[in-house]
Formats: sequence, C-alpha cells, structure tokens
Amino acid sequence: MEFIDFSIRDTDAILSPGLVIFRQALQHNLDEMIRQSGGVARLRPHCKTHKMAAVIKLQLDHGITRHKCATFAEAEMLASCGVIDIVLAYPLVGPNLRRAVEFKTAFPLVNLRVIADHEQPVADLASAMQKASMVVDVLLDLDSGQQRTGLPPGDRATALYHQISNSPGLRAGGLHLYDGQNHQTHLDDRTEAVLQCWALADAFRNQLEKKDLRVPRIIAGGTGTFPVYAAIDDAVLELSPGTNTFFDAGYGELYPDLDYVPALRILTRVISRPTRETLTLDLGYKACASDPALSKRLAFPSLTGPEVILQNEEHLVLQTPDAHRYQPGDTLLAIPGHVCPTSALHKEALVIDDGCIVDTWPVSARDRWLTV
Repeated sequence: MEFIDFSIRDTDAILSPGLVIFRQALQHNLDEMIRQSGGVARLRPHCKTHKMAAVIKLQLDHGITRHKCATFAEAEMLASCGVIDIVLAYPLVGPNLRRAVEFKTAFPLVNLRVIADHEQPVADLASAMQKASMVVDVLLDLDSGQQRTGLPPGDRATALYHQISNSPGLRAGGLHLYDGQNHQTHLDDRTEAVLQCWALADAFRNQLEKKDLRVPRIIAGGTGTFPVYAAIDDAVLELSPGTNTFFDAGYGELYPDLDYVPALRILTRVISRPTRETLTLDLGYKACASDPALSKRLAFPSLTGPEVILQNEEHLVLQTPDAHRYQPGDTLLAIPGHVCPTSALHKEALVIDDGCIVDTWPVSARDRWLTV
C-alpha cells in the first residue's frame, strides 16, 4: 500500500466531533475493490456505508454503474446521481409497496430491482405494479444460514420464484444471497464457508432453470466475503461489497487479509483531562456507532494502549499513558469500529487531501425519506 497522509493542517476549521474523509485512502479502497473484482463489470457496491452522492459520482467516474441500497432514500440518491440500475435489497412491506410505484413514477429511466422472501408482499407488490401499469424486477432473497431474511433453497423458495415469474407486474430478477453469518478471520475458513453458500445458490439456480425459470443474476457477498465470490467464474454473478468503500477498525481487525484502509475518521477534541492518565473527548455515542462493544467502538492510532473507561451521549473517557501529552482543545483522530451507522449520525463530512480541506460532502441519504 502506498503511503497515505492522515495529517490535517488546519484543524481549527473543523467542528468536533466531525467526520473527515481522506481522499487518498478512499481512492485506494476503490482501486482495491476494482482490482479484487477483476474490473467493474460485475461490481454492485452497497451505498449504505457512506450514503453520499459524492461517493456515488466518484464510483460512476470509475465505471461502476450498478449499485445496491437498503432504503428508498438511498435509492433516490442513487437515481439523482444518474444510476439507472438499482437493487433495493430490503423486503418491501407496508407503505414501501406504494413507494415502489412512486419511485418508478419519479424515475422512469431507472431499472429498480427489489428482493422478496414471502408470498403476501409479492402478491401485494404485483397488485400495486399491475394497477400502475408497471413492471419491477424481483429477486428471491436466499437464506444461506444467517436466518435474518430470505428462504433456504427448497420447495417453498421454488414456489415463490414461480409466483414471482407468473405475476403480472413482476419479473423474476434472479437470486440475492447475503451471507452475513460468515465472519471467519482466517481466509481459508472463510473461503470454505463462502463456497458452501455458493454451492447452495448454484444448485438452486440449476433447479429453477430445469423448470424453465430464468435466473438472470445472482447478487452475492459482503465486506469480507466478496473477494471469495470474486474468484468464482460465473456469468450471472454480481459482487456486492459493503463497507470496503470506507472500511473501519472492526473489519480491519476481523479481516487482516483485506488490503483496505479506514478512509473515514472522526476528528475529536480533548475537553478535559481529569487525571494524568485519562482524557475526556467530545466523542459520545451520538457521534459514532454504539453497536460494537465499548472496547471495540473506536480506535486511536496516535495513542498508546487507549482503554475506554466510559462513553455517554457527548463524552468519551479514555485511559492512556499518553494522556499527559494532551491539553483541552487538542485534537485526535478516531477510527470508527463500525463506520456505516457512524456516517448516518452526521450531516456532512470534510474531505482532506494533502493535509488540506478540499471539499464538503453531505451525507445525502442519512434520512429515511427524501421526496419519494
């Protein structure tokens, strides 16, 4: 990895706690994503990590034209950037069935694809689309063992794919396979687990095709598993990396084989130094994801052995032998343990290049609703 400068010359211009994105690191991550995929043709990155139109435009500039999202706000952000092939990888129920029609009305040039794993929402979506004289692609969400959403391969999954294929207003779009249960640190173990998931999808695809049911695509992979899928040579396989765009401390520790670097960090300031070995920062859990354990929530590359003593809404107390080197007002950079929810907690991020602030990127789709 080439040297990446994580210094900031004028921190006085940055309110804290505030997001900063290092352009060199982000570019490195995009280059690595494309390299691991063997090019842009099979890439369908997930935008839930960053939710930023500026990042989408950068990916489009690299030739990445197919994208994935989890909310209609993210889908609208993608469409507004000029993306015309969007997978909304979240089951549509309730008002979101109506919003699918509204979205297609607002963005008629976009090929919206959605996922499903239950008969009733499929029937409701078909009814809504038929009434609007529209057609939407529906991918069957395949459960490979996480048991969060999706159906395991079998009779019910086959029947649902039949239902999708035979419903006016719907078009069978293939299979969606997210193996979020595969967090094996050792690459050999992760590869073995991923190939087992792929074998399930591949066998199920073959069963469907024997019944004359078309499977035009299989979307697979996540942050740690997409490189394994990238090594599979199959014309219908689309790769769906997630956190790789920004990366974070959690995945850096979990997947040491991945050559990505945390591109988004949080600038924070010392607001108090209660003891010689403790620092209090303005980095509460209103500014960073709090789903990791307290000890895994943030990383501080410039500190020796930092231990989180407590975190409240607006405070973070660290114990470190380096505490005596800092005074109130001094700045530190923290790497989120989980970057995706962290992005959504902020209105914007400042872009740093060669130590200077060069741009401000709004977190465009941090809300659940934009206009659709």
